[in-house]
Amino acid sequence: MSGEVAILGVGMHPWGKWGKNFVEYGVKAARNALADAGVKWQDVGFVSGAATMRCGYPGYVAGATFAQALGWQGAEVNTSYAACASGSQALAAARTKILSGACDVALVIGADTTPKGFLAPQKGERPDDPDWVRFRLGITNPTYFALYARRRMEMYGDTQDDFALVKVKNAKHGFTNPNARYRKEFSAADVAASAMVADPLRLMDICATSDGGAAIIISSVEYAKKIGRGDAVKIAAISTVTPTFASAVIEMPDLATDSAAAMQAHSFRAALPKKAYEEAGISPKDVSVAEVYDLSTALELDWMEDLQLCERGDAARLVRDGVTSVGGRLPINPSGGLACFGEAVPAQALAQVCELTWQLRGQAGARQVANAKVGITANQGLFGHGSSVILKR
Repeated sequence: MSGEVAILGVGMHPWGKWGKNFVEYGVKAARNALADAGVKWQDVGFVSGAATMRCGYPGYVAGATFAQALGWQGAEVNTSYAACASGSQALAAARTKILSGACDVALVIGADTTPKGFLAPQKGERPDDPDWVRFRLGITNPTYFALYARRRMEMYGDTQDDFALVKVKNAKHGFTNPNARYRKEFSAADVAASAMVADPLRLMDICATSDGGAAIIISSVEYAKKIGRGDAVKIAAISTVTPTFASAVIEMPDLATDSAAAMQAHSFRAALPKKAYEEAGISPKDVSVAEVYDLSTALELDWMEDLQLCERGDAARLVRDGVTSVGGRLPINPSGGLACFGEAVPAQALAQVCELTWQLRGQAGARQVANAKVGITANQGLFGHGSSVILKR
């Protein structure tokens, strides 16, 4: 489905390890978004929640949970689950509802309370899910990220110093972000001195798990004009395509080699923005700023290439040259990214859209990207989920 919708308001609950109920984070974010939009809660016709699997039954029915917490007022509700891309799936559902004419205003919301340490898979047997299988074999997320990092080193000559520069850049961006969990600048020496987790990735190359929430109020373009918000940032495209594999089964030994599995993952990640670019009617050259899913420093480099923002193997050079820093030609993760936020799974794809909205409005303060007109997000979750969202000013 093509067509633009307006972003009337965005809001967040700061990321951290607060240890409170996820609903509290989501309600705070929603109220901030409603205030930003200048829209009354009673005017919202659709509530689209991003599910969290760790917070009991209320997390499974997040849309209804948040609608109840804000006060039942008759809105339709929806809940979407797509692992780390849950927020974008919830946003896509709300956008479709608006473009169909079924409602004028929708609230999209995601929040999470996470445990310490690595995110473990949920109980159950999914023998056709390569992510589940790798967990069963003891391949934790940092190990998985390290395989991709090692692949970059072998194929493109990237170094640990290159990966460290990504952390240094993102820490500098997030230092001034009031919603970031980690607001501290680091040097390359600091990164090099951190503990080795999964060679070649050190502790500071890998994102943490966090609590947090994000919310977005979207409407039809006509409604935005009616309330005097015709200049609102627009969502021009949302892509949530699934991978295309040569076969239905990925042999696990491939994961540890320069393999078909690795190439297919890149193909999947490249397919997400391709559809988004086509739907928005733009090319990678039109992008002013990007928020990408930096589960590790090396993965940020992969995403730059998957988004076609540079040639394969060229991402590290762009970081070294300052191109991806605020003030450079193409800032990546001006929010500070997951390096500064950590994972609050159902909220993070929405947080990316919040950041780009502030950037395109010119409201990002010290991390503002000059003359930002087009922004793109990239996100990937377990079991073939992913998303790319394009915003236009």
